Amino acid sequence: MGKDQFGRPATKAQRHDPLHVQLMGPSENDPLPQGKQPRAKAARNERKNKPDANYVDAKLSRKILSIAQQQQDEINKEARGGLSSDDDEEEEQTYGKRAGSAGGANKSFIPAIGGDSDEEESDADEEGDFGTFDEIEIDQRDAELLAKFMPSAPREKKTLADLIMEKINAQNAANAAAAAAAAGGNDVAVVPEKRGPLDSVMDYADEDETGDNRPMPMGLSPKVVEVYSKVGLLLSRYKSGKLPKAFKIIPSLQNWEEILYITAPENWTVHATYQATRIFTSNLKEKQAHKFFSLVLLDKIRDDIADNKKLNYHLYMALKKSLYKSKAFFKGILFPLCESGTCTLKEAAVVGSVITKVSIPVLHSAAALLRLADMEYTGPNSLFIRVLLDKKYALPYKVIDGLVDHFLRFKMDPRPMPVLWHQAFLIFAQRYKSDITPDQKQALLDLLRFKTHEGISPEIRRELVNSVARGEMLPEPADDDMLMDI
Repeated sequence: MGKDQFGRPATKAQRHDPLHVQLMGPSENDPLPQGKQPRAKAARNERKNKPDANYVDAKLSRKILSIAQQQQDEINKEARGGLSSDDDEEEEQTYGKRAGSAGGANKSFIPAIGGDSDEEESDADEEGDFGTFDEIEIDQRDAELLAKFMPSAPREKKTLADLIMEKINAQNAANAAAAAAAAGGNDVAVVPEKRGPLDSVMDYADEDETGDNRPMPMGLSPKVVEVYSKVGLLLSRYKSGKLPKAFKIIPSLQNWEEILYITAPENWTVHATYQATRIFTSNLKEKQAHKFFSLVLLDKIRDDIADNKKLNYHLYMALKKSLYKSKAFFKGILFPLCESGTCTLKEAAVVGSVITKVSIPVLHSAAALLRLADMEYTGPNSLFIRVLLDKKYALPYKVIDGLVDHFLRFKMDPRPMPVLWHQAFLIFAQRYKSDITPDQKQALLDLLRFKTHEGISPEIRRELVNSVARGEMLPEPADDDMLMDI
């Protein structure tokens, strides 16, 4: 037989191990075979075993997505130049969906309202997204000027309890008049007045049932009073987690003010106040939401600032959430705050920072500016006017005329104006110098001779002098051909 030229082995390799070896099988401690793995599987195992240097944990991912969402909203706001009222309603309805599409960045801020369960807020206490506001430095001289513009008799503020007590007193007076008429032999039947949401017959509840001696609605079932008294006790200790279903249905009730009063809103924690603001803002109409803001939320915010010299994170987010019902926000928070006569610059700075960060419909901003311009002047009014003017909305001419009259009415005022007034005047001149008439332009220039500020008035004059007023002809450009030497 010829020689094997290819050097083949004398015996072929076995196709498998012997049977006794297969029956024994590999043990757990045996090393893995070093055979070559498929390329895809080897790459997958290498990625699995190799630590990823670019790995981003969930907390940092939420912050990155939140910042990206805020930047995108800012770009959209500048591109739109303000939302219409219809767009604002659509944004309010779809805000939770957009927040959810951002990978849960704002999940704790806009959870599903009125659902069967609320997801526990994992990052509710994180202050990474907490809105900051500029501290207003006021020297002693300017503080004295602001004090001169404060009303001598501040307006008395009302709370939800005050409103209920007024109804109680009115009902008691009506009952006393009816009893006196019956005792006097008057045969004329007394027709009771039509009952409204707050016109239930009131009386003092048992102390054993509610834990206090506050007046409670007798027209309601004792079971209802007991349930919502316990809900109020829970809200006074609430930190996080699910809210009672009985509390979520309050906005859908006709007498929601009475039920809300039973829960004692003045004792709620800041966490409960934020959750309540979420629910009531999304489920109440503008007129009803304005009552909730003025009777509950405004007092909580002012008390917290007075006690802590700053606003709690959860109350700040509640204030920000309330601005998505912008009409109710102005009527329930901004206007009562300005008309109270006791608004501090700290409170004005906090509310102003929220207005700066949230897009507001143009017509609502215009109406708010017109109302602020007609109000009795205080220092915070100028701050709010400046913030709204700095949003650079296209305002109707009626609002422009009202703002011009607002500044001109101080022409003959013997009191020197605070720096906040001059700052608002400068922002108005910078943003809307082309929307005033020539007569208004001249009147404002004359105003600068009576009300001056060494650092701000020259800037205002420069803006007005170099502007083209409404109705004026643009200056003709110089003809280059006439300037050329031929």
